[in-house]
Amino acid sequence: TLVELLVAMALGLVITLAAVTALVISQQGFRSVDAASQVRDNARFASDIMRRVILQAGYLSPQFAIDRNHGFSLNNAIVSEPNIKGFNNANYNQNLVIGTTNTVPSSARGVNGSDMLVVRYQVGHTAAGGVADRSMINCLGNVETVTPANPDERLFSVFHISNTSSGEPALMCTWRNEATGNWQTQPLIEGVERLQILYGTHNVTANTAPTTLSSSTLTPAPDRYLRADQLVVTGNDAATNTNWSRVRSIRIGMVLRGLSGSAPTTAN
Repeated sequence: TLVELLVAMALGLVITLAAVTALVISQQGFRSVDAASQVRDNARFASDIMRRVILQAGYLSPQFAIDRNHGFSLNNAIVSEPNIKGFNNANYNQNLVIGTTNTVPSSARGVNGSDMLVVRYQVGHTAAGGVADRSMINCLGNVETVTPANPDERLFSVFHISNTSSGEPALMCTWRNEATGNWQTQPLIEGVERLQILYGTHNVTANTAPTTLSSSTLTPAPDRYLRADQLVVTGNDAATNTNWSRVRSIRIGMVLRGLSGSAPTTAN
């Protein structure tokens, strides 16, 4: 009858509405889980690549490892800079990377107060023929193959936060292409809003020239964590570099921006 037909249609509409609602909710849940997973994956990738490059800091090719009296060379000028060096609240500035200055100009302040980290090391090579052993990478994850010609040459890998062309903050990798001598910058992960770094040091007092260490006190264990600007001794670059040479570990913190729907919204 007509009544039975109307009842059947009403029940069918209710069932259809329930099914559509369940489908929409499940899709929203899937997108939320997927977006949250992407944030975690980005954080894991960033920490893994930074850890790998930081562990390479100070590595010397075997034939130069016994020579401790060199810094690194830039345009044939020897500059005694440490293999690990950072700058508090600093955007990328090439003068900070290749120079001896420890003062961040106001024009180079970091995005959202983010820090900059500079890592220097050499490429290892085989004993016969001086061919790169392909064990060293740059901050982009690419294998470095240009072997050093003298004890003073170092590779550069720089981590910092900058805005991309789309206006999104990103974790950036800047390195010097040893084959061409050109500097290159490329985003590693978009959506990284802030990068904060603390340095685990041994026998370093903030903004103070270090005391001489005896062989009995040379230990890899850090006794305090300091910001980059706390390792600086104003007007004394040699003391500052000595403080940097006593960095034993690094703590890295990042704030990543998730995609829309990666976290549940809450009403104020």
